[in-house]
Amino acid sequence: MKLSEHFSLQELTKSSTAERRGIANEPDDEAVENLIMVCEMVLEPVREQYGIPFIPNSGFRCLELNRAIGSSDRSQHTTGEAVDFEVPSISNKEVALWVKENCKFDQLILEFYKEGDPASGWVHCSYVIEGENRQTARIFDGKTWSDL
Repeated sequence: MKLSEHFSLQELTKSSTAERRGIANEPDDEAVENLIMVCEMVLEPVREQYGIPFIPNSGFRCLELNRAIGSSDRSQHTTGEAVDFEVPSISNKEVALWVKENCKFDQLILEFYKEGDPASGWVHCSYVIEGENRQTARIFDGKTWSDL
């Protein structure tokens, strides 16, 4: 199923952890609608800006999968509102700063990025239909945060 011009449901639900553990990582209709919005509001604008095909690292994660990887039960991944991604050959910091200035979002985090290593880390971004916070952060080691 295509969620948008360049992104599919399969890409946004694929998980090697789910495959290894036999977890059915299947979103309900509401989560699919949320994934469509994430694609339209975040992923497609990034794809258009850089013109480089990419596959998100992580999109929807059912609660069982989310727990299996040690993530919070409150993660927006469990509702299909969040995505983790990288754009090949573009610094993750550059991508995060572009999203900050050009996209609507709820939360934007540059995760585990190391200055001087443009391919390090990844960009986490969420979108909600109502009540966006436009919260930005940078996380270094799972405990240390700063503003983006």
